[in-house]
Amino acid sequence: MMCRRPIGVAASVLAIGLASLTTEPAAADPATTVAYPPSASATRLTGYAFDSCAAPSLAAMQAWKISSPYQGHGIYIGGLSRSCVQPNLTPAWLASMSQQGWRIIPIYVGYQAPCTGRSNAAKFTSANASVLGTADAADAVVRAQELGILPGSAIYGDMEHYSSTDAACRSAVLSYVSAWTKELHRRGYLAGMYANLSSGAKHLSEAYTSTAYARPDALWIARWDSNTTLTGWAGIPDTQWANHQRAKQYRGDHNETYGGVKINIDSNHFDAPVATVGYTYQITSSTNLNGRAGPKTSMPIMKTYPPGSTVTVVCQTMGTRVGTTSIWNKLADGHYVTDYYISTPSGTTYSAPLPRCTYPFQVTTAILKQRTGPGSSYAVSGTLPSGALGWVTCQRSGSTVGATSVWSKLDDSTYVSDHYLTTPSKTTYSPPIPRC
Repeated sequence: MMCRRPIGVAASVLAIGLASLTTEPAAADPATTVAYPPSASATRLTGYAFDSCAAPSLAAMQAWKISSPYQGHGIYIGGLSRSCVQPNLTPAWLASMSQQGWRIIPIYVGYQAPCTGRSNAAKFTSANASVLGTADAADAVVRAQELGILPGSAIYGDMEHYSSTDAACRSAVLSYVSAWTKELHRRGYLAGMYANLSSGAKHLSEAYTSTAYARPDALWIARWDSNTTLTGWAGIPDTQWANHQRAKQYRGDHNETYGGVKINIDSNHFDAPVATVGYTYQITSSTNLNGRAGPKTSMPIMKTYPPGSTVTVVCQTMGTRVGTTSIWNKLADGHYVTDYYISTPSGTTYSAPLPRCTYPFQVTTAILKQRTGPGSSYAVSGTLPSGALGWVTCQRSGSTVGATSVWSKLDDSTYVSDHYLTTPSKTTYSPPIPRC
């Protein structure tokens, strides 16, 4: 990552008041729940991305969108150790980037390991690692929301390389990352971590099942070997961060030119959650459009939207057929409207660049069986290992497992018992996940 010089303490971190924050208890489940608010949905990038120290101009990004191999762009949204001023990084820039079709990867460069080799880095200690991890996560959410990055997004903490043989430093890093993860989850965001393969990534892998630390949802490694593969990482089993939870920075700090525009970048391969943003469209109906509690005409009407007004769409999902389409749009207020009366590009199916509505939760058992239907009697069609993300699209009732009869349908159309996911409820449905 491009973290060449610190730029000063973020005002919001100071406003939090570090002295008022208390250290979290040492014990934690490896997989903690995400408190998604009604507006939330996750977004995934499967493809190539680049990050640059400063956000390029919209004209430069448009030139790269047309001719480069990249679909995503990493942006440094804040942090005590962030490098480069960011004159282009505004809500309007991010909205325009999203309309161009870019997936956005939020990066936060906060406090660094006490044994990092970077002499000018602001460092946490063993004593305050948890407090500062919480504070950095809180500030990262503020910075993300200022730009229009919505709940359900993944925010990646940037943990630069440090000594891998310092045991006290290792414990401090794990405490920081655990606190970062729990605070992001508490605020409705997914927790990602960027780390060097030989230090931070190694230690997170070693602590993958530890009950002392909360586990981040996605791992983005730095290994500049020009190998783009997302499996077979040295020292990290493929069963860890196994289901659309990995990214690799395979080439660092070099120039590339597309459309006549040269940018100094790092190159990455992603199959992992990224930012969720809103896309503005117009209502095309001649009468008020009903916003419902779920993607079905049978769901209660929560709000009406006047003809010709604009709405902010977060994601799309399947629901009751209206006119020529079964697609429904989830809005930033958490309500659903049929796509038939929205000015999205397609009137019959999903419309790029809108993502599908999903709610990822980590698996809590060693091997979770994926079934063809919502019950233990249905055929097994696959499995997910511990800590994998179950990308939930909806929930419905089925056979009872443990204390619940709720089954979660995943984005690959398989079903898993909700008993084995970190959804908030272990007995009933978990808002804001809709009913199937």
